[in-house]
Amino acid sequence: MAEINEVLLKKNDKIDYYENCPGCKIDKLKQTSDGLPYKHLVFLFIVVLAAALPISSLFPFLYFMIRDFHIAEREEDIGYYAGYVGSAFMFGRALTSVLWGMIADRYGRKPVILFGTITLVIFNTLFGFSTNFWMAVSTRFLLGSLCGILGPMRAYASEICRKEYQALGMSIISTSWGIGLVIGPAVGGFLAQPAEKYPHIFSKESLFARFPYLLPCLLISIFALGVAVLSCWLPETLHMHNKNKEKLEESNDILEAKINGHNEKGNMQNSEEKHPTSQRSLLKNWPLMSSIIVYCVFQLHDMAYTEIFSLWAVSPRKYGGLSYSTADVGEVLAVTGVGLLLFQLFFYPLVERIFGAIMVSRIGAVLTIPLLSSYPFIAMLSGLSLTLLIDCASVLKNVLSVSITTGLFLLQNKAVSQKERGAANGISLSAMSLFKALGPAGGGSLFSWAQKRQNVSFLPGDHMVFFVLNVIEAIGLLMTFKPFLAEPADDNFS
Repeated sequence: MAEINEVLLKKNDKIDYYENCPGCKIDKLKQTSDGLPYKHLVFLFIVVLAAALPISSLFPFLYFMIRDFHIAEREEDIGYYAGYVGSAFMFGRALTSVLWGMIADRYGRKPVILFGTITLVIFNTLFGFSTNFWMAVSTRFLLGSLCGILGPMRAYASEICRKEYQALGMSIISTSWGIGLVIGPAVGGFLAQPAEKYPHIFSKESLFARFPYLLPCLLISIFALGVAVLSCWLPETLHMHNKNKEKLEESNDILEAKINGHNEKGNMQNSEEKHPTSQRSLLKNWPLMSSIIVYCVFQLHDMAYTEIFSLWAVSPRKYGGLSYSTADVGEVLAVTGVGLLLFQLFFYPLVERIFGAIMVSRIGAVLTIPLLSSYPFIAMLSGLSLTLLIDCASVLKNVLSVSITTGLFLLQNKAVSQKERGAANGISLSAMSLFKALGPAGGGSLFSWAQKRQNVSFLPGDHMVFFVLNVIEAIGLLMTFKPFLAEPADDNFS
């Protein structure tokens, strides 16, 4: 206790903090304020939205971009090259996410966030200026490898909120991320090739006619530039003392217990059970690694679905599609984004509090399977009934996906201590990015293969596509049960 008292002094139930430590300032704020940190949650939402927008904004126009590069000898080869461009971002992120997590744990969350937003502005704009295949691949790869925002933001969300609000903090992260992945393609679909779509605004001699895919990239980059400026006022959450790190970790555990009304002794015991020691490798932390593996399976499913949904919606009805235009797809995704935002802000924290993070993930996976099975039958409708059903199905699918993701975010952050959260989220992002890199190529190849199976008796056409997606979802569901998925020792999520 003598060592702990050197770091954390308790006088008449008051806690003394290091005056110049940003982490202590945040902890003091959490102790003295019982309400929601609205300003910090808004920061979270905006920064994560900026990071998510460019990831999938290219999918609506990627086919046409590859065609304009004239690298594919046949039209059938366009999807092959599109897969490389679509996967370059995730491949780059997979290589560097652990590094960015370690940097965030050592130097703070804020420097990584600032550098990432500036990188986003530069390389996303350069991607819009791409004039050949290799420029497109390299700019996407550099964007993914140098923009290490998401991992530190996950750690930031768990550190900025009191324990009772951590579910909401993670919900904000996953909601913003989900909305970015939905609104990004809408922006790309509406604003790509503006000289052709809006000739009364953009002339044939304008910059946007020469670079037809620049406008959506430029708009997202301008937004990211504003976020980079806003990030200058983002408070740091990492504890920075000139003391032994183990003592600091112990003090932080006691502080969190103090905030949430636990006694010191119980908290110290929980801390030893909950967190791996500093010498122990994160790779041997099975509660962390099992949640990451399950998370990766669901992310593979979600990335493949994102690719397939756009292809399915614009494909002709004779192949089982909806014959939608890019504008129609944009409208569906816009409605989805609004519905997703409302659910995650107002309903998810309540649902998570009632059922727990793991059970929410299981329920989401179970409901996703019959929902996806209904998609080929929805395609048989037309008119208003089609519009209403596909809007509702898209909203529900994305709500379920983000609910699963949020639950697994919570498990990952509760499986490690504060000083390891950046690195832990880096491992998570690296693994997820590898799985997501397979999504665009695998989803496109699966869809193309299924289009050639229209007249077979077993799972014809798009039935096979959604069946395979359901198989992946079912695998993820099974992995959420013991003995595979291990829960953090001090929480009962089931």
